[in-house]
Amino acid sequence: MSIIHKLPYEWLVGLRYTRAGRRSGRNSFISFISLISVAGIALGVAALIVVLSVMNGFRKDVTDRMLSVLAHIEVLDPRGGMANWQEVMKDAFKNPAVKGAAPFVQTQGMLLRDGGMRPAVIRGVLPSEEPKVSDVAKTVTHGSLSALVPGQFNIVMGYSLARSLGLQIGDKVTMALAQAQVTPAGMVPRMRSFTLVGVFQAGHFEFDNGMAFVHMEDAQRMERLDAPSGIRLRIADIHQAIPVAQQLEASLPGHLQVRDWSKQNKTWFAAVQTEKKMMLIVMALIITVAAFNLVSTLVMTVTDKQADIAILRTLGSSPRSIMKIFIIQGAVIGILGTLAGVGLGTVVALNIDVIVPFFERLFGTQVLPSDIYQVSALPSDLRWPDVFGIGGIAVLMAFIATIYPSFTASRVKPAEALRYE
Repeated sequence: MSIIHKLPYEWLVGLRYTRAGRRSGRNSFISFISLISVAGIALGVAALIVVLSVMNGFRKDVTDRMLSVLAHIEVLDPRGGMANWQEVMKDAFKNPAVKGAAPFVQTQGMLLRDGGMRPAVIRGVLPSEEPKVSDVAKTVTHGSLSALVPGQFNIVMGYSLARSLGLQIGDKVTMALAQAQVTPAGMVPRMRSFTLVGVFQAGHFEFDNGMAFVHMEDAQRMERLDAPSGIRLRIADIHQAIPVAQQLEASLPGHLQVRDWSKQNKTWFAAVQTEKKMMLIVMALIITVAAFNLVSTLVMTVTDKQADIAILRTLGSSPRSIMKIFIIQGAVIGILGTLAGVGLGTVVALNIDVIVPFFERLFGTQVLPSDIYQVSALPSDLRWPDVFGIGGIAVLMAFIATIYPSFTASRVKPAEALRYE
């Protein structure tokens, strides 16, 4: 005998009810409704997997663009300049996770040219050391980061920032800092003319539209500092930035401030997390609606099988066994739909870079126009914890949906069910 025939009779009857009967039109219709329920759950699960994978892909893409400019960890001295930055750097390298370090100076300023005025974050760096902690040199599309020479007051700025000021390579721009200086005319901001020697395009609006780089010594002169503001660190795994930052804060001498890359853009990451949670809720509701289609399917099955239920009851089946039959039927439908959805969603998420271009060519359209968005291809980052979580939610919803119909079936009275048979 096969393994199936060795199962308890509740399993045999429940599995039987998921299939059409002997060429019975009514049973075939119920089986068709069951198939629709499986398809609904499968599509809901697949849609949720694909949507979350795309959201993860966008987040990873944006994070990579941000980290082309940002360092993984920053160590600052809240008192101002970090005079002992070389010693702090050596202490930081004692942590095996730290792979690169470089000093920097950062301030806020205004860039002015021909009546135009734009705020910007001004970062002073050493061009020879900056590649150890960021990829900003690779994002420079015009000019070069190495053109930042101390004493020449050169500047490299974001593409959108340069365009908004109407700047070209070699043009002059005036930098004004918030710190005022005393002159015979009164208090005026510190101002200095800089020459544009490079334009970078990180692909992140906040940086392309509001950040500029100068040589660290020039930034120190503008800020009147004797030492850099702090050091920037690169670690082996960006996902370990938080624990590594905590370790550094505990091990580094003095009252230094240590912050990881997520804290530098806390608002953006909070917004992304909120958006992902809301999308998860919305898509989970789709799965819930699909799962609760089982209610109508099982109610129809219970109504159609009342005579069978009555016969099973007269043969000695308990209400608990009757309830188990319909729970098994609904659970099988839910598991089949979940497995189909996980398979479909995984295949689509892993091959979205092939599927989307196919439909773009088929319909002659473009999902992400490169002149509007910074990415021209739909990114996808499939994460197995998301897949397992979605599958678990779908199976749970399917199981919950079976409770009411199966309980109704267990309450069928044999005498009333057989009255008109």
